[in-house]
Amino acid sequence: MPARRKERLWIRLQGAALGEVEAVRRQLPPPLRARAMNIPVSFEKAPGRALVNDGVEEDLLGLYVGESYSDEAAGVENVPSQILLFLHNIWDYANNDMGVYREEVRVTYLHELGHYLGLDEEDMIVRDLD
Repeated sequence: MPARRKERLWIRLQGAALGEVEAVRRQLPPPLRARAMNIPVSFEKAPGRALVNDGVEEDLLGLYVGESYSDEAAGVENVPSQILLFLHNIWDYANNDMGVYREEVRVTYLHELGHYLGLDEEDMIVRDLD
């Protein structure tokens, strides 16, 4: 794919992802919305080499790093809380279908937000966020 076309796709993916994250945040109940607004969301193409070297899978869709909400007051970690969404991986997972992509951004964001709120993988499955 030519560089210019790749750049247009990246801009399109970022815009769609930002729109989905903002829509999800608006739909959250006020107490959760306030918490969600405090967690930065970063859009990356895919996990970088440092993350892969730390054991993160190259095709991962999203990642929450930092302390869970309940651990923040205790100061357990020194890593700033943030959600990483890997947009090229989500696009590939969605088979280049924008509707599927938007839905997967939504589900992945909610999944990672759930980790911030202290949910584990079993909790995510129960909530259909796996």
